Amino acid sequence: MNLKNKKEYSLPFFGRDITITVSDLAGQANASVIGQYGDTTVLVTTVMGKEDRAIDFFPLTVDYEERFYAAGKIMGSRFVRREGKPSLEGVLSGRLIDRTIRPLFNERLRRDVQVVVTVLSYDEQNDPDFIALLTASTALSISDIPWAGPVAGVRVAYNGAEIVMNPTLSQTQELLVKKGTGEAFFAGVSDKINMIELEGREIPEAKVQNIFEEAQKQIAQLVAFQQTIVKELGKPKTEVALVQDDVTITTAVRSFTYDKLQTAIYAPDGATRDVQMKELRVGLYEHLAGLGIDDTATAERVLEQVINEVVHINIIEKEKRPDGRKVDEIRPLYAEVGLLKRLHGSAVFFRGQTQSLAVTTLAAPGAEQIVETIENTSKRRFMLHYNFPPYATGEVGRLGTPGRREMGHGALAEKALRAMIPAKEVFPYTIRVVSEIVSSNGSSSMASVCAATLSLMDAGVPIEKPVAGIALGLATHQGYNPASTATEFKVFTDLQGFEDYYGDMDLKIAGTRDGLTAIQMDLKIEGITPEIFAEGVRQAHDARMKILDVIQAAIPAPRKELSPFAPVISILQINPDQIGLVIGAGGKMINGIIEQYGLETIDIDDDGSVFVAGPDRAKVDAAVAYIKNLTKEFVVGEVVTGEVIKLLDFGAIVDLGGGKDGMVHISEVKNGFVDKITDVLKLHQTVTAKVVKVEEGKIGLSIKALAPTSPQKPKPEL
Repeated sequence: MNLKNKKEYSLPFFGRDITITVSDLAGQANASVIGQYGDTTVLVTTVMGKEDRAIDFFPLTVDYEERFYAAGKIMGSRFVRREGKPSLEGVLSGRLIDRTIRPLFNERLRRDVQVVVTVLSYDEQNDPDFIALLTASTALSISDIPWAGPVAGVRVAYNGAEIVMNPTLSQTQELLVKKGTGEAFFAGVSDKINMIELEGREIPEAKVQNIFEEAQKQIAQLVAFQQTIVKELGKPKTEVALVQDDVTITTAVRSFTYDKLQTAIYAPDGATRDVQMKELRVGLYEHLAGLGIDDTATAERVLEQVINEVVHINIIEKEKRPDGRKVDEIRPLYAEVGLLKRLHGSAVFFRGQTQSLAVTTLAAPGAEQIVETIENTSKRRFMLHYNFPPYATGEVGRLGTPGRREMGHGALAEKALRAMIPAKEVFPYTIRVVSEIVSSNGSSSMASVCAATLSLMDAGVPIEKPVAGIALGLATHQGYNPASTATEFKVFTDLQGFEDYYGDMDLKIAGTRDGLTAIQMDLKIEGITPEIFAEGVRQAHDARMKILDVIQAAIPAPRKELSPFAPVISILQINPDQIGLVIGAGGKMINGIIEQYGLETIDIDDDGSVFVAGPDRAKVDAAVAYIKNLTKEFVVGEVVTGEVIKLLDFGAIVDLGGGKDGMVHISEVKNGFVDKITDVLKLHQTVTAKVVKVEEGKIGLSIKALAPTSPQKPKPEL
């Protein structure tokens, strides 16, 4: 790539070269970098706003832009041949980068920072996420934007025998087809991991810990590579004014609230805590007013810091959690199935105040979702969607299309269950599960996994094993004091909302009794060590076993029968050459069969698999019989039975079913001479005959071939 003022850096990495190019391209951004791995190429730009915003959070935006031209495709609506809103996969890729880079920004920064990743070229083998994160990190590192990177990430596969770093798409597609395998993306700084996405087919927990350590080694190498670029091209970081707290206000807030928080935070339930915290705030503002302080924004920010410190110190030093639970204790669990009879499958799962109502809907194969991205065009026959209405947290809010959070939580729950969904050949239904979060107090995505498992089993979906999920939190000294060098930490089970807000980690782990199916981790601190991760995996295992006990107490196994309101589906196999025969000219034949038998759909795969779906078994069976007759391939020697539908001077036409007929020549009606066909056969008579000829679609029959042969008289001796 020839660009003006180009500087290029390369690193061999597992069989392909990483190439980082910095040039004048997109020169008005704070930094612009092109990254290439194989023939997959991305452009990443980073821009920081010119003015601080009057808000109480750091405004970071990561946009991941998939361009159809990157894969040499023209896609989109037939009438709008261009990119629309980001695909689910694009949203998840953007979230992956966001979750990795965000902990390295100072949360007191109040200027907009936008990272835009544009996929320029995709070679259908090398994952854009890998090079996109590396390039984004490089761009932030060499820019003048205050940031504490670099970071990097690697995709890792485990094939049941060995760990494979940065597998190609072809290698990844071979995974997740047998037990004990998995693929993941680990990211972080040189000596700590701060983001994990993993999907497995009951991958062993010990192996996941090995993958954690191996990924860390490769990330360190990638960070070192970036540091060489930063030394040569890095700009001085802009000195941006960070939000500062007035010392007088800080002292006043701490002195008034620190001891009172020891009571207010540690209430028996969230509602009581809310009341106590509201009363504390009212008292604080009255106290500050008496001191002549009216800066409530600073007072509120300082109060949040004090709450954060109290929560951390009590968990680390006393194992004291806000609701009084032990560090490995799960909130009360409840599960129930079969809520509404007209639903194909339904269930609720409660874990404390977090409640998921899950509903399973079954449909014919034609209801599969068509997915078009630059990476592939495929179909999804299992979908899990997640809804989070405002009433789930007792709030008034706007209802609308799912946001990035809802899409991410649904994708995680779907990932956790995907390995247990039966193959299409075994269970030919399209399956959609919807998790309605009707009440939330932490870890609603893992509640969705549990409720979805219950709902699937209630619907009679023969999932291989039940799946359960749990979220774990973390308290470290760095969580309230980033400058601390103390190494003590506490991992705690079943993260509730208050702990999620003030804690350092959200580690979600799902699996069966025999292994892991999904992991997702987000951090607010720089990263975690293998020791922290190992403790999280251990606690998750113990919690998962308890949750699975509750699930299987509610419904021990998938129901043997489907709901009477679910469609009936039968599968038959035809010769692929006969697909056109079943469809007919302009779909006339297939539509006629659907109408004649009152079916919902008939779906045909390219391999000749035919899926007949209808409202009841009798109609489906009748349609299947018709299609079998229609596509039946007769062979010489086969015995058939049919009705005489036409008489000719030289023979008779016999209906063989499925729109096919055969002819009995007059010489094949019986042994001996036949003068007129009507002397032997009558119209509408049922006859049995043997197939004696199959030629170019024409079938010749013989009735006399089935007649007993008369014994021959011995010839007289001469």
